Amino acid sequence: MDSKPEQPRKRKHKLPQKSIFLYFSFFLFIFFFCSSHHSFYSHPSLPSSTLTLPTPLHVHHRILFPDHLLLMLSNTKIIPSHLLHCVYFLNASPNPLLLPLLSTDRYDEFRSIARCPLPPTNFSAVDLTWRGMDHHRPVRTTPHNWEKLVYEAILDNDTVVVFAKGLNLRPHRVSDATLFRCHFGLPNGAFLLTTKAVSAAQEVVRCSLPQSIGNSPEKGRGMSVSVSHVRGKGVIPSVARIGGCEKTGGVKEKKTLELCACTMVWNQARAMREWVMYHAWLGVERWFIYDNNSDDEIDEVVRELEDKGYDIRRVIWPWVKSQEAGFSHCVVRAKEECKWVGFLDVDEFFYMNEMRRNGLRSMVGNFSSWKSVAEIRTGCHNFGPSGLTTHPNRGVGVGYTCRLRSPERHKSIVRPDLVDVSLLNVVHHFELREGFEAINVPVSVAVINHYKYQVWETFKAKFLRRVATYVVDWKEEVNIGSKDRVPGLGTQPIEPGDWGFRFCEVWDTRLRDFLLSNFSHPQTRLFPWETPSP
Repeated sequence: MDSKPEQPRKRKHKLPQKSIFLYFSFFLFIFFFCSSHHSFYSHPSLPSSTLTLPTPLHVHHRILFPDHLLLMLSNTKIIPSHLLHCVYFLNASPNPLLLPLLSTDRYDEFRSIARCPLPPTNFSAVDLTWRGMDHHRPVRTTPHNWEKLVYEAILDNDTVVVFAKGLNLRPHRVSDATLFRCHFGLPNGAFLLTTKAVSAAQEVVRCSLPQSIGNSPEKGRGMSVSVSHVRGKGVIPSVARIGGCEKTGGVKEKKTLELCACTMVWNQARAMREWVMYHAWLGVERWFIYDNNSDDEIDEVVRELEDKGYDIRRVIWPWVKSQEAGFSHCVVRAKEECKWVGFLDVDEFFYMNEMRRNGLRSMVGNFSSWKSVAEIRTGCHNFGPSGLTTHPNRGVGVGYTCRLRSPERHKSIVRPDLVDVSLLNVVHHFELREGFEAINVPVSVAVINHYKYQVWETFKAKFLRRVATYVVDWKEEVNIGSKDRVPGLGTQPIEPGDWGFRFCEVWDTRLRDFLLSNFSHPQTRLFPWETPSP
């Protein structure tokens, strides 16, 4: 009789085999992750004085895009592209094919990137090698399919925002988050921790963090992240890693900037000086420039502007046709630094009815007291070539002066902290948190001069590709009647004979006259963004 009461107490202290397995898996994960994380930083970097020495090149991922091949390297120091060759291994040949590299660039705190030409149709793998060196190392890793890939991740307080192609979610609407899971693991290793999604829309899935990371975000630094569908066939391949955790947890910094701007660019270095300097005068304090595979020395223009005191954050965003995802990423990145963020293109210029220094910032600041307003929408006047046949050297603001009569699509300035948890956005407009609204600014108060239809030599670049995810490239015979397309142009970049005076219904010289009167130097008559002739 006395022994029976003791029996439950023995069972109470006995640990189930499932719990033992989970505890063992967790400690094994922490041990291997810390070892992997430490070894990552032990890779030798390339000293600037010894660039000719053969430093090991560690290619971790290969992603095949429609127009080039992207390689992700663990070498964090950028290696000049002229020192490297792309190596293609061919199925029918023992000798690899060597081609010059397109470009190299930094990427994040862990990796740099290299861009290679498209491989031949019969290739089996691709690698990098130093020029002048033989490459006999066999490579069996095939490139990731860009149509199904987790490509980016960013921490946001106690959640992680994950960006993925291949989710097949309906555009322009929030999806069912209960159908998705996030997985966390070692770089290039197994996924050992799983959490549930809290939101899903388009290419963005937000998940809660595992408790071990949420309590100490530094533990998640460098960790791989992926996504799966509860009814899918496994975890989606991933190249995404969690970066620094300065914006996660703890007491939030007080917002110090009233107005910032975010844009995504491809080969817009020529337009950057005018756009930044002009909007700085209107009150923009910081710029987030998402560089989408530019090869026009935009990094030099950014450094030049930074040297002149402009606060610019160049974000390397190599992911093609992902503008909406890039803007979602920008919301998360900017919300701890900026109270308001304007999302516009570098060919879009605000014009205020009362033009004064910091006028745009003042207008936006006035809406801060409206507790329910989270988005300010401004209409656009679309300008045409205005009779020009070559790019206006003094800038678009004084060069293009003829536009369509009626304003069209509008762009937005948003409170990033009041954007919906899904980060859903469509054509520069965001889904807002419940209880908040957008307000339309009358054209009589402010309008955007959109220099949309420029001279043909500039405009025809739009035929090469469109950056928005759900906009068809103009060369495709699909959605011919889309508002994104230009009526009458078709699918080939052939200049119409009357292009120079198309989209010209009203001559509007207000911004030109203002720039000539207020921005040109009194002696040289040059604008701040112009370079003096030698």
